[in-house]
Amino acid sequence: MSQDLSPAPAPSVPFKLTAKTLLLTVALMLATIMQLLDATIANVALPHMQGSMSASQDQITWVLTSYVVVAGICTPLTGYIVRRYGRKRLFLFSVVSFTIASMLCGVAQSLGQIVFFRVLQGASGSFVTPLAQAIIMDIYPKEKHAPAMAAWSIGTLIAPIMGPTIGGYLTETFSWRWAFYMNLPIGILSTIGVVTLLSESKRDPNTKFDLLGFALLGTAIGALQMMLDRGTTLDWFSSDEIIIEALLAVLAFYIFMVHMFTAAHPFLSRTAFKDPNYVIGLSTGFVVILVMFGTAAIVPTMIQSLLGYPVITAGVLLMPRGLGTFCTMLLATRLVRSIDARALILAGLAILATTLWWMSEFTLDVSDQLIMVNGLFQGFGMGFIFLPLTMVTFATIEPQFRTEGTSIFSLVRNLGVAIGVSMDSTLLARSTQENHAELVAHITPFNRALQTLAPTLTTHSVQGVVALEREINRQAGMIAYNDLFRLSTCMVVVAGLFVPFMRLSKKGAPDEPLIVEA
Repeated sequence: MSQDLSPAPAPSVPFKLTAKTLLLTVALMLATIMQLLDATIANVALPHMQGSMSASQDQITWVLTSYVVVAGICTPLTGYIVRRYGRKRLFLFSVVSFTIASMLCGVAQSLGQIVFFRVLQGASGSFVTPLAQAIIMDIYPKEKHAPAMAAWSIGTLIAPIMGPTIGGYLTETFSWRWAFYMNLPIGILSTIGVVTLLSESKRDPNTKFDLLGFALLGTAIGALQMMLDRGTTLDWFSSDEIIIEALLAVLAFYIFMVHMFTAAHPFLSRTAFKDPNYVIGLSTGFVVILVMFGTAAIVPTMIQSLLGYPVITAGVLLMPRGLGTFCTMLLATRLVRSIDARALILAGLAILATTLWWMSEFTLDVSDQLIMVNGLFQGFGMGFIFLPLTMVTFATIEPQFRTEGTSIFSLVRNLGVAIGVSMDSTLLARSTQENHAELVAHITPFNRALQTLAPTLTTHSVQGVVALEREINRQAGMIAYNDLFRLSTCMVVVAGLFVPFMRLSKKGAPDEPLIVEA
């Protein structure tokens, strides 16, 4: 039998970082990077898939929609499956199944095949992130959670950033199929590490499965994800499909909440939701993720469409944000040992709110240096938020509920991303239209201010009208971005009001070891 990694020692025993612990951390990080890469890498390859599969734009989007919806539905299952079958078994099943599904996506010959294989990817990959996070928190003692989670979080941040770049290179150089083939070596390395180093967790074969609770929550999540994914395309509530999905999501979620707090053995444990610390952490993290990923989705469009920068330059202008996050997250691992984690979170939220308000003052003449400096400081704020927030969120939750807690945390994060992107895109489009109508109302031959503009911006020639319309669109768009950044600032400020009510764990309180010998 292979030598398994032993439990994290209690705080009273000096912790020594062994090669096995380090290698297992790398194996967990590889699996997480593989799963997160695949969530974004397909976006770049989508046009090439569309041509290869002879699919319409509406049809090819199911390659993304199927993955997101199924992953959202399956993520809450993590806690039950771990209690029933064990953490190691589920993680190995997830990584191996995800790798196989990736290879099947690469060899798919029709739209139906690749959508089906993406469903398998979403189902198997949904367990990777919450499991990896929970395992890392168990193999390291509490005083080492900060550096361990920082190392793992850096990988989770790099993957979504590098996904489009790697996907674009592989697609242009080889084929869109290589965007899926690249998962094979990563999956093999991660599997070897987990098989060799990870011990099994405690199992309870008699764990009961709440089928009604899972069906209700799955319906609510599936309907919500479908609504968010297809809302912009179908013009939201002008579509019967979106109305039905919204009503279904609200009704199913309401019945699920009633069922969870009244059933003898609910699908999700009530214990975690009775912990105010955990609830506040979830809510704060949801708002931050919603704001940051929503902003990340619209800023590249602003830089390219309104400011006129090419794609490569836009990528360079956005790089300082990731660099700032990377540097500050490393710094936070040291600061969290001597400074109250809540103070770090508040400092990060303050920096984030300041940079968002700063962006609300941007004009069409903003310099590239200003964009980079703002992005750098925005990254600083994000780095001070994520690590301390994760630590404080799980500071008071019982160790036996960690896996379920991390699965809910991951689900809320994914919902925050989906809602943030859909909300910002919709508000931006609506606000641009309203601003355009308001600006056009002032464009008349009798407007004296209009007469002072450049000779090319005139209503007396076709070329002048075209140039004037183009400038109105740019100004309307910039005003819409400014308004959206102000709204994001207010959301971050509101989230910060609840942070002081979070509690830190008692120093010296040992964790109950969850990893046992297989």
